Amino acid sequence: MALIIRSLLVLILCGFPAFAETIVGRARVIDGDTLEIGSKHVRLFGIDAPEHDQTCDRNGKPWPCGQAAAQALADLAGRARLECEVQDRDRYGRAVSICAAKGVDLGEQLVRQGTATAYLRYSHRYVAAEAEAKARRLGIWGGQMVTPEDYRHGTAQDAPDPSCTIKGNIGTKGRVYHMAGQADYAATRINESKGERWFCSEAQARAAGFRKASR
Repeated sequence: MALIIRSLLVLILCGFPAFAETIVGRARVIDGDTLEIGSKHVRLFGIDAPEHDQTCDRNGKPWPCGQAAAQALADLAGRARLECEVQDRDRYGRAVSICAAKGVDLGEQLVRQGTATAYLRYSHRYVAAEAEAKARRLGIWGGQMVTPEDYRHGTAQDAPDPSCTIKGNIGTKGRVYHMAGQADYAATRINESKGERWFCSEAQARAAGFRKASR
C-alpha cells in the first residue's frame, strides 16, 4: 500500500494526473474535428480540420472542404464505440482527446486522407501522415487551401497596402472581386502570376474587368 501511495505522489508531483480520463461511447459529429459523446464535447487532439462553412479550391473550382471533413469523420466514427483518451481541456471546456474506433486513430486517418491538417502548434504526432497526404495531393492538398486557423481569424492573406483590401480573383466564374465581410473573402487567395490583383476601390476593380462576388 505504501508503495502505491508513493507512486501516486510521484505522478502528481511530476505534473501527471493520477488517473487518465477516457471517454467511451458512440459519437455525434459536430464538425471535422469535434464530436459529442453523450453530454461531453470532444475535440480531436493534434489535428485541425477546415471549418464547417469553409471552402477550398480544387482544380480551380470551389470545394466545400469543411463539409467534406465532417463527412469523413462521420464515416470513420460510424456507429462504432469510440474510446477517447483525454489529453487536455481547451478554453471552451472540450475534452481534447486521441480517439479511436476499433483501434484506429481517427485523427491520424483524417490527416492521412487529406481532410485535416496536423496541428503543429500543439503536436507533431501526425506530421508523417500529413506528409503522405501532401505527397499524394489528397483532399485539401489537391488545390489551394487556407489553413483552418487562418480562416477562423480571417487572416488568410494580408493586403500589401492596408487601404487596398479588395481581392480580385480569377476562376471558373471569370473575374470576380471579393470585399471584406463577404462569405468567401477569407478563403480567397491572390495569385498575381495568374493576373489576380488587390484593389483599392470597387470602381478600380470594375474598370479592370472584375465584377462583385454574389455573396
